[in-house]
This record gives sequence, C-alpha cells and structure tokens, in this order.
Amino acid sequence: MNKKNLVLFALAACATFDMTAQTIKYPQTKKVEQSDDYFSTKISDPYRWLENDTARDTEAWVKEQNAVTNSYLSKIPFRKKIHDRLTELWNYPRYSSPSKEGEWVVFYKNDGLQNQAVLYVQKGMKGTPEVLLDPNKLSKDGTVALQATAFSKKQKYFAYAVSASGSDWQEIYVMDFAGKKLLSDKLEYVKFTGISWKGEEGFYYSGYERPKDEKTKFSAKTEYQKVFFHKIGTPQSADQLIYEDREHPLRYVSGGLTEDERFLILSIAEGTDGSEIKVKDLQDKSAKGFTTIVQGFNTNAGVVDNVGDKLLLQTNSNAPNNKVVLLDPKNASEANWKVIIPEQKEMLEGVGTGGGKLFASYLKDATTQVNQYSVDGKLEHKIELPGVGTASGFGSKKEDDFFYYTYTSYTYPPTSFRYDIKTGKSELFRSSEVKFDPAGFETKQVFYTSKDGSKVPMFITHKKGLKMDGTNPTLLYAYGGFNVNLTPSFSVANLAFIEMGGVFCVANLRGGGEYGEEWHKGGMLDKKQNVFDDFIAGAEFLIKEKYTSSQRLAIRGGSNGGLLVGACLTQRRDLFKVAIPQVGVLDMLRYHKFTVGWGWAVEYGSSDKEDQFNYLIKYSPLHNVKKGTCYPATLVTTADHDDRVVPAHSFKFAAALQEAQGCDNPTLIRIDAKAGHGAGKPTSKMIDEAADIWSFVFYNMGVEL
Repeated sequence: MNKKNLVLFALAACATFDMTAQTIKYPQTKKVEQSDDYFSTKISDPYRWLENDTARDTEAWVKEQNAVTNSYLSKIPFRKKIHDRLTELWNYPRYSSPSKEGEWVVFYKNDGLQNQAVLYVQKGMKGTPEVLLDPNKLSKDGTVALQATAFSKKQKYFAYAVSASGSDWQEIYVMDFAGKKLLSDKLEYVKFTGISWKGEEGFYYSGYERPKDEKTKFSAKTEYQKVFFHKIGTPQSADQLIYEDREHPLRYVSGGLTEDERFLILSIAEGTDGSEIKVKDLQDKSAKGFTTIVQGFNTNAGVVDNVGDKLLLQTNSNAPNNKVVLLDPKNASEANWKVIIPEQKEMLEGVGTGGGKLFASYLKDATTQVNQYSVDGKLEHKIELPGVGTASGFGSKKEDDFFYYTYTSYTYPPTSFRYDIKTGKSELFRSSEVKFDPAGFETKQVFYTSKDGSKVPMFITHKKGLKMDGTNPTLLYAYGGFNVNLTPSFSVANLAFIEMGGVFCVANLRGGGEYGEEWHKGGMLDKKQNVFDDFIAGAEFLIKEKYTSSQRLAIRGGSNGGLLVGACLTQRRDLFKVAIPQVGVLDMLRYHKFTVGWGWAVEYGSSDKEDQFNYLIKYSPLHNVKKGTCYPATLVTTADHDDRVVPAHSFKFAAALQEAQGCDNPTLIRIDAKAGHGAGKPTSKMIDEAADIWSFVFYNMGVEL
C-alpha cells in the first residue's frame, strides 16, 4: 500500500481542512463540585465521578464516547484499506526461539491471525511438535492469555498462569505433563509473579489477599504482596506463607530458587526503583530465617545465580552502569564483594547463565552487545550479532552446550539463532516469513541536542529514497521513564505506517536506562521536565531537518509514554498535528490512590508531599488543560480492564480536553472492552486498534491514501 500523490504542502494543508471537517457532537459530561486542598492550594476535580468505573453513569458515558468515536472513524474513507493491509501483514507464522526442558524442546507459535500464540513441545530437535497448551481455547474471543510458565525440575508437572481481558490479576493452574491432564490445583488472586519449582514437590509464587470487594478489584489499591509455597495436590488454603511484611503494605516481593535449588532469594521493592535482597541457604539446617545481603532501596540489584556457597549479584551500587560481584551471604558487607565483571562504559542491561558461563548484555547507544564470560569474569567471546538491533534469550541450563536466541531490529523481523557456547559462534535457526522486502527500507540513528545541551539519540526508519521536503507524515514515539530501555524492534503495525510513506521515529529520552542510572535519574522526580524537553527537542529536530512539519507530525506513547504525550500536547500544542496518548498516567495528583500506582512514587513523587506536589502540578496533563485553546487532533486510548493505569486517567483527561478544545480538531477517546494495559491483547484487537490509530493520524494530517 502506497501513499498516493502527495501534492505540494500548501495544497495538502488546504486538503486537511476538507478531509477533517466532520462535525462532532460530543457527549455531555457532567461536572460535580469537587475540590481538594493541597497545602493551601485548592484544586478542582469536576470529573471525579468518572473514577468509579463500575457505576452506571460511568458505563453510560463510556458507551456514548465510544459511539461518537466509532462514528468518526467509520467515515474515514481509507480505514478499511489500512485494516486489510494490516491483516495481510500480520498473517504469517511467528515462532519464539526454542528452549530446552530436559529432553523436551519448548516453543510458541502463532499461525498468523490466531489471537494468542500456542505453546508446543517436541522430544528433541527432530521430534514431532505437539500442542501443550492452546490459550485460544480458554475463551471464545481470545482474551485469556498465558503469563508465567514453568516446568518442574524433571518435567513431571507444568504450571502456568493466565490472565483474562488484559487484567494484571492471574490464576495459576498445574498440569500433569505426561498425560496433559489438568490437576485440581488452582491458585487465585495472583499478580506480578513468577513460578519457581522446588523439585517435583511444589513451587514458590507471589500472591495477594482476596480483594475486599470484587466489584472494585480493578481499581482499588493493591496491598500486602506475600510469597507462598504451594505443594502439589493441596488446596491454596494450605499454602505455606514464606514471607510477608505487615508493617509495609506497599511493597512488592518475589521469591525464587537458584538453579541448583540451594538458595531461596527474596527480592523486595518499595516501588519501581531500588531493591532489597534477602536469601536463605536451604542446605543450612540451622538457618532460621532470611539473611539480608542488599540493604535498603537506594540501589538496584538482583541475584544472577550461585557458585557453590557464594552468590553472583548484578548491582549498580557505586557503578551507575552496573557490575557483577561475588559475595558470601554470611559476610555480605559491600567491602567484602569481589568484582567479577567490572562496570564498563556501556550500560550492563542484564546477565544470563548457561553452560557454566555468564552472558552479559550491554547497551551501546540503545543497541545490544553481548559478551560471554567465565564464572570468574574472564572474557571468552564477543558475540557477533547480525547488525545494529536487539538480541535476547542468552541463557540455558548449566549442563547445556548450546541455546537459541532472538535478534530483531526495525526492519529485521524476529529471527532465531543457535549459539554454540564452546565456539562462540551463531548460526541461523529460523527466519521470518513476513510479507515485505526489507531492502526497500532504511533505519538510521541520529543524535540531537535537548534544551539543556544533552545529546539524545533517535532512530528514524522510512522508505529508501524518501524525499525530505517537510511534507512526510511522521510519528514520534518515546517512553522516557522507569529505567525502561527502548531498543530496536520489529512491528508489523509500524511497518504498515512506513509502507504508506510514513517516517517512524523512536527517541531514547532521559528517564530510560539506555545510558545507566544517571540517564534514568536525569528524568525522574523533580527532573521529569527533562523528559518532555527531550521529546520536544526531537520534534523540533525532525522539522528543522525537513523530515516533516508541524502539520504532518504525530506523537504517540503508552503508559508513562501516555503521560509524555499528554504533557507535551499541553505544553507545545503548536508543534504537533496529532496526539495519541495511550493508557496514560494523566492525573499526577491522584495516580497513587489506585491499584499499584503507589509503586510509581519513587519515579514521579507524590502529591502527598508539598515539594513534590509543587512540581507535579506544573506538568500534570489533566491539570494543565486550558479552556479555549486549540489542541492537536487527539485520540486517547484506554481499556475497561486496565488495572495497571486505571482508565479514569483517560476518562477525565478526555472530558477535560473536549470541554477546553478551542478549534475544530477532534478530541476523541477509544475505550476497548475486555482489554487491559496491553499484555496478552488478542491479535484481532491489535489489528483493529492499529487500523483506527493510523486512519486517525493520516486523516487529520490531510494525507489521502
């Protein structure tokens, strides 16, 4: 599908008016008398009633808003054309890289348009694949998704967690592997958990108490996470409580065993940054409790594995780019740590183990580099990757001599490679069958200057030979928070946009972890404005370099990236033609009052503290909407089962924008049903959403397809 006859920009600007002249009658959103006092500052919150997502008037509002949005989108003449091309692109077999479980090989496969990938097993690499679990059969509409999965040590059992309608709430089931028979074991009220087996006996997992009110479990504050041990064949009520902290209800805690099952590791966090580590040597019969090896929450740390009675730890303590140390848990003072892999110029993203080796994944300007080390820190191989992109999956069991990993980039679909641990060589295992020719596209990385002089990297992907005359429809995407790294990855949804003449750009803003903890800290708490400045500078760079113009520039981001888009469209409305804030954190004064929002206070700050309220109110998207202002064409997206960032954020923001909009640019909200924050979303819903977003973007830019 190609963009047709882009005319001179002046004519295109005129076409914009003609194509977007739909008259929109928005639903009447009632306002209530509600205000809160923040340190002697009165803040009005007239749409507070929309926070009650199960109330009848909220449900009626949702239906009315969706009706308006669907009516608008249905009138876009090329919407079906985009949907058809997306369906065609999506319809190809997609495989995960295989992993080994004893004599079995395990992998996921989606035939193309299946809503969920199917889990297969086969005996050895030459065995016949057979279905172990097809999540498409767990619901009629494909909205039940697999989450955590784990085989017992000798593959007698297979445990798996499922979530429904995109919710973070999960249930764990257990299967007799040989007979593919489901056992009676069922664990409820599980969230943010792994499954860590102890032999064939049972497994450790993280769970919560039963919610006090089932009706509000998707919005009420989630507290008191605990670690349990579940013994196979027993009811959940008999599960052994391993760890809880009644004095600190707002902490995450996860538990898991080292590969040899000697050490039980607890990782505890007060939010999304900083971790405390406790361990218990299960071979030490005299050990009565856990030993703290990393104290407090001022650093990020995680146990890689053990080497006998010692532990390998990845940490950023006195090493913003991370390092790996060896420590004795009985004498865990930092003064006694032995550095195994020292801090490097590049950020150490993670460390895997396999074949008795360590595999350290580094980021160089947001792209993957992987080194193989011995367990005592000797560099053995610099692993050669196919190009500048993202590689993942470096790890296996200690007895293995090879494993499979995945490599991808913006124009390189996920591809599996077999890695030989002894030789350090990779060979192609399985390539992608997606229906496009990567030779017709190009990706480059540029560096631009932000407001305070910081250099920010950005990836730009488009068709080869595209003329840079300031008329190209362009989308700028970013995240900028929570130490999250945006590295190159392939997306058929984005490919469709690029095929139609679009320029797809990803900026690596401060707040992410691409350059270590200092880069992260440069965009959190009272420095959050740096993130928005980085994004705005990226938009200005694209216009200056004639990739596009303000009339052809769209911005998009999800979750924390939705906050980014919301803040930037209120701060620099003149710079963008279209804005797509998705499942965004948009009310910065009340986010911490819902589900697990409290965990983000370490990143954002909290309105409960005066100094933090003073900077939050300055950029909170909901509180910076000004009546009578001409805002960009905006499509807010959320979902009714989003219990990560509750939909009230998007509801209130959309209502405020609709009331304030001072020109004819549309201000719509798309509220998906039986969907959540994004994880586990069925293929059919992903295609529908992508078609609606690209249709909205092109239509409001005045681009005719």
